Amino acid sequence: MTTTRGLRPWYRPMVARRPDEAHRSATPLELFFDLCFVVAVAQAAAGLHHDVVEGHAGDATVSYLRVFFAIWWAWMNVTWFASAYDTDDDVYRITTLVEIAGALVLAAGVPQAFAEGDFTTITYGYVVIRLAAVVQWTRAAAGDPAHRRTARRYALGVAVVQAGWLARLLLPVDWLGPSFLLLALADLLVPAVAERAGTTPWNPRHIAERYGLFTLIVLGEVVLATSVAVQTGVDAGQGELWPLAAAGAVIVFALWWLYFDRPVEVPTRLRATLVWGYGHYLIFAAIAAVGSGLWVAVDRERHLGHVGGVAAGYATAVPVAVCLLAVWVLLVRPQREGPVSAAFPVIAALVLLAPLGPAPVYVVAALLFALVAVTVVARRRATRTGGRGRTPGPP
Repeated sequence: MTTTRGLRPWYRPMVARRPDEAHRSATPLELFFDLCFVVAVAQAAAGLHHDVVEGHAGDATVSYLRVFFAIWWAWMNVTWFASAYDTDDDVYRITTLVEIAGALVLAAGVPQAFAEGDFTTITYGYVVIRLAAVVQWTRAAAGDPAHRRTARRYALGVAVVQAGWLARLLLPVDWLGPSFLLLALADLLVPAVAERAGTTPWNPRHIAERYGLFTLIVLGEVVLATSVAVQTGVDAGQGELWPLAAAGAVIVFALWWLYFDRPVEVPTRLRATLVWGYGHYLIFAAIAAVGSGLWVAVDRERHLGHVGGVAAGYATAVPVAVCLLAVWVLLVRPQREGPVSAAFPVIAALVLLAPLGPAPVYVVAALLFALVAVTVVARRRATRTGGRGRTPGPP
C-alpha cells in the first residue's frame, strides 16, 4: 500500500518470491546484516585465541563451538527466509534492523561467555533475533497461502524453542551443558520439520551468493586477526615475524581459492539441502578459528602465554583440516573432480601431522599451496581435453 506514487510501500503482503528469479542478488540490507555479524565473529575468534594461548584449549573449544552456533544459526535462518520472502517494505526493514540489534547484543555477550561461562547476554541477543524471525514467519503465513502450513510450523517451532532458551537461564549449572545440546538440536530440527509441509521458495543462486559472502567475511576476520598480531610484534621490535605473516597469508589465500575455485551448487532436495546448509557451520567456524590459530602462533613466536609448541601448531592445523574436509564433502565430491577430490582428504591428514614437526604453520602453508597447485593443474588439463573440470562419472 502506498500513498505516493513511486515510493517504497510501508507495508505489502509477504508474497513468496520466485525461486528461479533472475538476477537475484544480495541487497544492501543483507550486506549490512552480514557486516554487523562481523563483530560477533571477531569476538568469538578473540575469545578462542585468548583461552588457547593461556593453555585452556579444551574449555576454549567448547565455548567457541557454542558461541559460534548462536552466531551461525541466527545468520543462517535470516538468510534463508530473506531468499524466499524479502518484500523490502518498511516493516520488513525494521524487523531486520531489530535482528541486527540482537546480533550486536549477542556479540556483546561473547567475552563474558568465554571468561565466566555465562551465556546470559548471548541468549538475550539470540532470542531477540529469533523472535523477530517469528514476526517474519507470521507475516509469511498471512501473505502466502500456498506455504501457510510451513510458515506456521516455523513460527510455532521457533517460538517454542526460544522459550526453552530463556528457561535454560534458570537451570542449575550442572544442567547447562546437556540443556544446550538439547535446545540446539531442537533448533536444528525446526526447518527439517517445517519444510516437510512444503518447501519454501528460496533461490539457489541467491543462497550460494550469500554463503559465499559470509565465507569472505570470516576470511577477512582471519586477515584482520593475523595482521593485528603481527603488527603488535613488529611494533615491539620483532621483525622476524614477517615470514610467519607471509605463511599466514598463503593459508588465507589458499582457503579462499579452494572454496571459490568452482561454481557453488546448492542441492534442492530437502535432505541434501539441509546437509549443505548445516555443513557450512564447520566451514565458517573453522575458517574463523584459523585466525585464532595464527594469532596463537604469533604469540608463541613472541614467547607470550602458556601454550606449548605442539598445541600452538594444532591451533592452526585442526581448523584448517576441518575446513578442507568440509569443503571436500560439501563442494568438491558432489562435482566428481577426480584427482582433486582425492587430494583433499590426503592433504587434510598431512595438515594434522604438521604440528608434530618443526615450523607447523609453514608446513601447513606449503601443503595448502600444493593443494591449490593440484586444483589448477587438474582444471587446465580438463580444459585442454574439452571437459568442464570434472572427471567422467555416472549422472
